[in-house]
Amino acid sequence: MTERLWRVGVTVPDERAADAIAELICLVADAVTAFETTPRGPWLVQGYVQGKPDRARIEAGLALAAGALHISEPTLHLEPQEEIDWLKRNQESFPPLRIGRYFVHGSHVEDPPPAGSIPLLIDAATAFGTGEHATTEGCLRALGLLARRGRRRRILDMGAGTGILAIAAAKTWHVKVLACDIDAHSVEVARENARLNGVAPLVACRASDGYGGPSVRAGAPYDLVFANILARPLARMAPDLARYLAPGGIAILSGLLASQEAYVAAAHRAAGLVLLGRIAIKGWHTLVLRRAGCMRFTVSGRFERLLGPIRRAFDDKQIGTRRPLGSTRRDRPAGGWAWTDSVFNALRRSPLVGADLEMTRDVVFDRPIAKQH
Repeated sequence: MTERLWRVGVTVPDERAADAIAELICLVADAVTAFETTPRGPWLVQGYVQGKPDRARIEAGLALAAGALHISEPTLHLEPQEEIDWLKRNQESFPPLRIGRYFVHGSHVEDPPPAGSIPLLIDAATAFGTGEHATTEGCLRALGLLARRGRRRRILDMGAGTGILAIAAAKTWHVKVLACDIDAHSVEVARENARLNGVAPLVACRASDGYGGPSVRAGAPYDLVFANILARPLARMAPDLARYLAPGGIAILSGLLASQEAYVAAAHRAAGLVLLGRIAIKGWHTLVLRRAGCMRFTVSGRFERLLGPIRRAFDDKQIGTRRPLGSTRRDRPAGGWAWTDSVFNALRRSPLVGADLEMTRDVVFDRPIAKQH
């Protein structure tokens, strides 16, 4: 059985005396602190000892030190400390959180998750990302909103920390996600959290210094990238993000203060990304951006019933503007048509195809759509 913890306390008149007494208490204590109690006032020196200390021995040392320092012999205070379950106290400081569709909780929470929520089991750890910080909350809320607009299939969590965002994405769409971090310990934490959440087969955790890792390059291009880090690294890595993000792909960025948004947004705008929106929480901003370009959308037989009225609407000049593919972008194949915002919005509202469309400005159909007469 572990012996009880005791506090050793001594008050002395100045910093010089505090340094000397701290050295003395270090001989018997496992940890020592010394601080000024008031400006230009006395200093309190404290030590913590496992098991009851020898009062006579400490007092003898204090008497000798006081004589050498030419100060009055200080009074020794010995107090047993309350036995505390530090694990329980730490867990209680992280109550479960409902963040949109996600329910973030520690292993100490025994109540079942709310109906309809996606549970995320994340214990407080040495890696960042337990849901309580505004940046993590902003990313989860953005993910919840994005999930309404269809499935993402190639996802990267850059600077994953605990892996909470990668795990949330894997649970949302049941797709594979790459979680990367420069810190090897964080990678291990994320891997363990993926296992505890039952998505270890879906979440690959790898060490990577930014976008330079071989696993990041091998998985590109991505149609969704999370990066919850800091403003300066975000801005510095904007060209790499644009390079590895698919045309029409979405980036959810956080870790920046409101005052840093213009700086971060400008760096990504210069890299070819468009700001779609922001989520502001407690002075922190989460940005949602899209890479300019088109994403292909294959027309299958089950959509023919919907496309007929849309074709006729084009011919009647009721919606949009039809233009040949390849006329404005090099990556468009010849022989098809690109339909812009108004058509995309019409498709997105349709119960037939809305759930399959991505959040993208242009929709490219892989085969031409014949004009209706």
